[in-house]
Amino acid sequence: MDPVDALKEVGFWLERERAKTYRVEAFRKAAAALDELGPEQVAQRADAGSLGKVKGLGPKTLAVVEQALAGDVPDYLADLRERGDGPLADGGAELRALLRGDLHSHSDWSDGGSPIQEMARVARERGREYQALTDHSPRLTVANGLSAERLAKQLDVVAELNDGWDDFTLLTGIEVDILDDGALDQTPAMLDRLDVVVASVHSKLRMDHDAMTRRMVGAIANPRTNVLGHCTGRLVEGSRGTRPQSAFDAEIVFEACAQLDVAVEINSRPERQDPPDDLIELAMEAGCLFAIDTDAHAPGQLDFLDYGAERAAAHGIPAERIVTTWPKDELLAWTRRKKG
Repeated sequence: MDPVDALKEVGFWLERERAKTYRVEAFRKAAAALDELGPEQVAQRADAGSLGKVKGLGPKTLAVVEQALAGDVPDYLADLRERGDGPLADGGAELRALLRGDLHSHSDWSDGGSPIQEMARVARERGREYQALTDHSPRLTVANGLSAERLAKQLDVVAELNDGWDDFTLLTGIEVDILDDGALDQTPAMLDRLDVVVASVHSKLRMDHDAMTRRMVGAIANPRTNVLGHCTGRLVEGSRGTRPQSAFDAEIVFEACAQLDVAVEINSRPERQDPPDDLIELAMEAGCLFAIDTDAHAPGQLDFLDYGAERAAAHGIPAERIVTTWPKDELLAWTRRKKG
């Protein structure tokens, strides 16, 4: 098999099982190094026995490359495939099978770890009908948020990629920061050009209860907002530690979502599990729509949909109230209708 593909696939399976970042990076950097050399130089160096001198290749990555070049499935990759055989979650299989897409993911244009092309390729290979690219907005400088100018260039990249597919669509989008006063952190003109707008709070998460409620409702009331992302901002595990949920009036916020046709995100990241169970119940009772999203920052995390489907199924959310079960045309009719 192609050694670059083999290295990338190792990275995918490691990301999927939530391996340490440095382990994933070793294989992704090795793939990038070989990609830069090109197949001819790789073959020449392999014949000369000098592949081990390529910067970015170590003993484990070199073993994968040599076995791939010999026409074999590398042992390490075969082991990862076997370990990864099956869903990540025990429940929600029936609902998971109904999911057509995902409205929240990141590329290396902001704080994701992989190029747009790689994220899209893997989403398509994992059976998505559509995948929304939602890199961060400008105020989130720590995540290299996109200015209006950078976002406009990204739209051109996405358009070019979509020209090559007839069975998959990379939707244009943004995870836009909800500013302190409830405004959205991107120009209205740019937001109007996007297929999907996910609005999330990323700063001042300990804001006063009433102020946070007004802030969130302000964003929900914006006709450009389609999805309320990870609504409490909590962290329940992982390398970043834990973080309590924000304080706000959930009944008011979810009533606004229901009335204004904004979907509540069920964020599938294991460290978020957001909203908490009691708030999912409240959103259900309010009549909200939902979006089961991965918030993937790497290709292997695109399978985190399994976790979100398990949680949604456990709460008995009907599939028709989950916008990510809708066909692409129906989904886009919904997102565009909100913009008038």
